[in-house]
Amino acid sequence: MKKIIGSVFLMFLLVTLTSITSTKLQTQNSLEGTWELINRYNYDEQGVSDTLQNINGYRQVKIYSKGKVMWTRYSPDDPVEWFGYGSYTNTENELEERLEFASAEMMKVQDTVKVFKFELVLEENNYSQITLDDDGNRVYSENYKRID
Repeated sequence: MKKIIGSVFLMFLLVTLTSITSTKLQTQNSLEGTWELINRYNYDEQGVSDTLQNINGYRQVKIYSKGKVMWTRYSPDDPVEWFGYGSYTNTENELEERLEFASAEMMKVQDTVKVFKFELVLEENNYSQITLDDDGNRVYSENYKRID
């Protein structure tokens, strides 16, 4: 009887530990979740040349879920609506977003750029999507923190 109880306890412990470990592996450094823009960088040949902070109630949020992305921006100083929805893929170092529909202003941008490609620097609770020029030099980044 002690062997059966001990075996059941051991199996329970193994299943619990496996579940915890696999959950951590699936979510570690994943874009899945909700992110808020904390600032933006401009780059020059030496690196970051300027940091642009959010001011006057400016907010931008992105949600990544199951291969889909949605983002919205609110700026009390700008009456134009900005939002978009589409799909995304990423590797360890690259992020690609394909917008399917967006606000009227964003649709004007989408007419010229349908696929947005970025260098990706992803950590557990923050990430940067970095725009590169034609020579592969960093130009501009948006820097996000995880909020969910």
